[in-house]
Amino acid sequence: MVLVTHEMEFAKGVADCVIFVSGGKIVEMGPPGIVFENPKTVELCKFLGGVDCEKRIKNR
Repeated sequence: MVLVTHEMEFAKGVADCVIFVSGGKIVEMGPPGIVFENPKTVELCKFLGGVDCEKRIKNR
């Protein structure tokens, strides 16, 4: 089943795999715990409300 939502807490609780789409392209995908807790892209970091995303992603 595919479900589209902007409710991240809901997605964390029910998803086996999360796919983050930005600009019509898949930017990140994986298990919810990994995708939400450790975003690899600035786009997802900002979407999740992160601060200093450019610096955080660059310093990894």
